[in-house]
Amino acid sequence: MKVERKCKIVSKDWLSRDAVYMVLEVGDMVRTSWKGPGQFVHIKCGDSLLLRRPISVCTCQEADPKDLLTIVFEVRGEGTQWLANRPVGHSVDVMGLLGNGFSMKPEGRYLLVGGGIGVPPMVGCAQYTAGRSTAIVGFRSQEKAILTDRLEQETAKLMVATDDGSLGCHGFVDALVR
Repeated sequence: MKVERKCKIVSKDWLSRDAVYMVLEVGDMVRTSWKGPGQFVHIKCGDSLLLRRPISVCTCQEADPKDLLTIVFEVRGEGTQWLANRPVGHSVDVMGLLGNGFSMKPEGRYLLVGGGIGVPPMVGCAQYTAGRSTAIVGFRSQEKAILTDRLEQETAKLMVATDDGSLGCHGFVDALVR
């Protein structure tokens, strides 16, 4: 079931110069719309901007009285800058959960591969498999690396590559996959 509602920002942290980690209270959205890790939400960013911004769900949790949803996004333009500037306690218009998510089984062991802003959904995948999966993630540099601490906790093994070699292996994730 698709849901549109005002969701309260309960916490917000900057992971890097341009990446924001935001936790939202989303009513019963997780309980009524969650299909699996890999879904996304559409967030209305500002009154004058026409299009919503699609943002991958990092993690979600059923909670009482209101479910919690974590998103991680990079500030790339006017809309995401507006969202990043919202203070804790304010509400944003969220439509979701959308998409079908990844075809995964909780008891499975998966190789999770992502880079840059494609890394946040991997945290939810790792949690879903209760630490049985391996993650290989890549970033341009150590300065751009996000969520490696969370993935370290949530996976059986984490491997990191950076384009410039400042963190983990020097190169791209495909070399680590091989």
